[in-house]
Amino acid sequence: MLGRILLSILMAFLASAVSAQVAPDISHRPPERRVADVTPADAEGISGSTAGLRAWVTAFRPRALQEGIEGALYDRALRDVTYNAEVVRRDRNQAEFTKTIWDYLDTAVSDVRIANGKAALAKWNSTLSRIEEAYGVEKEIIVAIWGLESAYGTFRGADPVLNSMATLAYDGRRAEFFEDQLLAALRILQEGDTTKAELNGSWAGAMGHTQFMPTSFQDHAVDHDGDGKRDIWGDDPADALASTAAYLKHHGWKRGQPWGVEVKVPEDFDFSMARRSLRKMPSEWATLGVTRPSGTAVKDYGLASVLLPGGAEGVAFLVFANFEALETYNTADAYVVAVGHLADRIKGGPAFENDWPRHLRVLTFDERIELQKRLTSAGFDTEKIDAKMGPLTVDAIRRFQADQGIRPDGYPSLDVLDRLRAL
Repeated sequence: MLGRILLSILMAFLASAVSAQVAPDISHRPPERRVADVTPADAEGISGSTAGLRAWVTAFRPRALQEGIEGALYDRALRDVTYNAEVVRRDRNQAEFTKTIWDYLDTAVSDVRIANGKAALAKWNSTLSRIEEAYGVEKEIIVAIWGLESAYGTFRGADPVLNSMATLAYDGRRAEFFEDQLLAALRILQEGDTTKAELNGSWAGAMGHTQFMPTSFQDHAVDHDGDGKRDIWGDDPADALASTAAYLKHHGWKRGQPWGVEVKVPEDFDFSMARRSLRKMPSEWATLGVTRPSGTAVKDYGLASVLLPGGAEGVAFLVFANFEALETYNTADAYVVAVGHLADRIKGGPAFENDWPRHLRVLTFDERIELQKRLTSAGFDTEKIDAKMGPLTVDAIRRFQADQGIRPDGYPSLDVLDRLRAL
């Protein structure tokens, strides 16, 4: 989902039925892959002001009216906006994801979060069962997203969305995106789904129990309880949970198909085959030695790819089309694995059988830049120097590893960087 770009940690207590458990955090999502990493220099030059913002609001008014926003509503909604330099600073300094996937999962799928998820599922089971039947999305998946996005509704965000979106649109770094979010937020008010006082969310504009951006709300939110409003902000999560199901259904969720299944790969596995573009039926993968840890073949749920988010030493998966559906909510592999695994654990499934290479650490932003530069200089062109360990960089790492006679799993480890430094 657009704009899912923050990771912040706090501790608090869940209310009502889950009050006995400690809520792990506010929202537990790593930055999405499509959000560009920013350098410290991008944080410089924050020079906006409330006077400048209000002048921008006046200048933007004709555009809003052209887009169907009523003039009187526009004026009421934005008359008291103030420039929020902290929101701009956070947007320009979106923290790079500096955790390994295993460190992230330790918190995202902690015992506490699993217990809270089971409690939330029990409390809202009848509602979730109706939602599952209506949209064909398993209730445990919906609860897992709820758990990662707002700790089961405990932290829904308290920043005024209109103020944040106007500030970020005025700032101009991603003007088109935030102008669209501002217009969508104004439409939410105009259509009567909530009030200005209740239109709150994260600093980046993500709202409610499952953290919809305004445009995603406009496209996918539903009135599940039939009260005439699509209310994702209130204490009753029904509309938010149904909206999440509607979103996943729209993006191709297939009921009865797993997001992924843990597997093991053989010692002589061709790691060039561990790429998302290569899909085979699980029975075909089994003939190549890719099986469940027990040695049995994974059921033929559909075409699947091998995913190695921790490299050759980490947990391996066969991932299906539902993995892609979850990616539309947040593109980070760590997030998708966390949602899927949390859902499995809430349903009563086991922890992963294999472990992660916990002796490894994630490369810093500067090290990732250096890795890409050194790969390219050594003849293994990454095509981009952007610190993002996407398919192009992974492929370059694999080619370098193969050239060095080491296992070509494409994992951006410190060992790979050290080998490049030694050239």
